[in-house]
Amino acid sequence: MEFGEVAALIAAIAFAMLVLILTLPILRLRHTVDAATRMINDLNDRSAPLLGDVNTTVKNVNVALEQVQTSLDGVNLQLAKVDTMTSHAQNVTANIANLATVVSAAAANPLVKVAAFGYGVRRAAATRRHAETEREVRDVIKQQRRAARRVNR
Repeated sequence: MEFGEVAALIAAIAFAMLVLILTLPILRLRHTVDAATRMINDLNDRSAPLLGDVNTTVKNVNVALEQVQTSLDGVNLQLAKVDTMTSHAQNVTANIANLATVVSAAAANPLVKVAAFGYGVRRAAATRRHAETEREVRDVIKQQRRAARRVNR
């Protein structure tokens, strides 16, 4: 046997040992892959009903959302009606305020004149009574002075 043949034999034995050494991890890896495959299949079997339930729930939520949307449309319609009524009430209130201003202005002017006239009459009557009282007091004082002069004469 020559040196090249011995080297080839050693290389073949080393390769066979390498294959044997790598066989064990590959076999263990196969068991791991089988376990992962079984777990994925089990997960798939369990998730299919869950996905069906989720699908049903999503459909129910969509129906509920459509009902809420319908209710919101009704509420928006009612709010539009309330807004219209509010604007009409605001117009009525503004008209009543304008009417009250007009009535107040129309009634206030004659009332002020009547009140001023009444005040003037009362003032004139009070002044006249005061003047009459003063005249009477002056007449009494004059008579007392005349009487005192007559007594002194």
